[in-house]
Amino acid sequence: MPEPPSLSTAPAREPRVRPFRALCACTTSACIAPARLLGRFAALGLSPASPGSTAAAPSRPPPRRSHAHSAGSRPPRQGRAAEMAAQKINEGLEHLAKAEKYLKTGFLKWKPDYDSAASEYGKAAVAFKNAKQFEQAKDACLKEAVAHENNRALFHAAKAYEQAGMMLKEMQKLPEAVQLIEKASMMYLENGTPDTAAMALERAGKLIENVDPEKAVQLYQQTANVFENEERLRQAVELLGKASRLLVRGRRFDEAAISIQKEKNIYKEIENYPTCYKKTIAQVLVHLHRNDYVAAERCVRESYSIPGFNGSEDCAALEQLLEGYDQQDQDQVAEVCNSPLFKYMDNDYAKLGLSLVVPGGGVKKKAAAPPQAKPEGTAAPAAEEEEDEYAGGLC
Repeated sequence: MPEPPSLSTAPAREPRVRPFRALCACTTSACIAPARLLGRFAALGLSPASPGSTAAAPSRPPPRRSHAHSAGSRPPRQGRAAEMAAQKINEGLEHLAKAEKYLKTGFLKWKPDYDSAASEYGKAAVAFKNAKQFEQAKDACLKEAVAHENNRALFHAAKAYEQAGMMLKEMQKLPEAVQLIEKASMMYLENGTPDTAAMALERAGKLIENVDPEKAVQLYQQTANVFENEERLRQAVELLGKASRLLVRGRRFDEAAISIQKEKNIYKEIENYPTCYKKTIAQVLVHLHRNDYVAAERCVRESYSIPGFNGSEDCAALEQLLEGYDQQDQDQVAEVCNSPLFKYMDNDYAKLGLSLVVPGGGVKKKAAAPPQAKPEGTAAPAAEEEEDEYAGGLC
């Protein structure tokens, strides 16, 4: 019977090496690596750092770039944008094809489905807009508007016309955009939604204000009329104010005077008297730039009926201004127009005050000198000559 193997003949086990995080790299002589670490160093084929030397940190290999971040696998941003635009264009074309299919009639379909066609045209317009194809988006909006008109849905047709105008605005075709928005506002009025019509007209005025101020004035006045018919006087007077400032900016003082008078009447009706005082100042400045002193004086005289105007600083400043203008005193006029009361008005009216020039070049009128009393011994020479001339008779 074989003997069991003794402990001396058993195979030697390799020492188990535990992973460690850091080696001792201290340079002081007091710090000595523990004895039990020496065996681990020997098993790994490493030598502990000797005192006075520094252990070099193992160099880490550079990170490997994954395949997802490689240059060839990631398309450029412009390429992705073009791909998305092409996808949106195809989507829009599909919606157009569906819309045309809804409009077709046949043996079993006698009437076109305008509602479904309008919905598809609207989706096509949105797809073309996202693809920055504004011309195609405008055409789709116009087709949607026609479909809604055929379906007698005036409000939705007006919305489509307004969206077509916005597409024209993106194409920098502002006059055509304003025409479509005006058409949309008329349809809003026919549908019985004047508030939406007024907002559309105001939006059109803002679009064309810098390009065609005359057209913007017309749009603002139309908007004010719509608000006034709806008895929304505060919104109406706000739009009239915009029109008045544009007229002053364009040096159209005759029309500006009429527009400011309308503002003044509405402010008086809603009992906003302090603003009436400011409008009186603006009106006087406009009349003086028209060289119409009589109309300016009449404005001030009529404003005395406004409660609180007689004792206000506006009234005192206007009286001083008219006095200086009448006396051709440029210094007095400039002093009044440079006062904070005039300088902190709307920018257009403040410029009117700063550029106001009195007639006659600023030369003051000379006051009539009182007749001086002459000595008693001096007589009128003209009378003496007449008496001497006829003293000897006619012959």
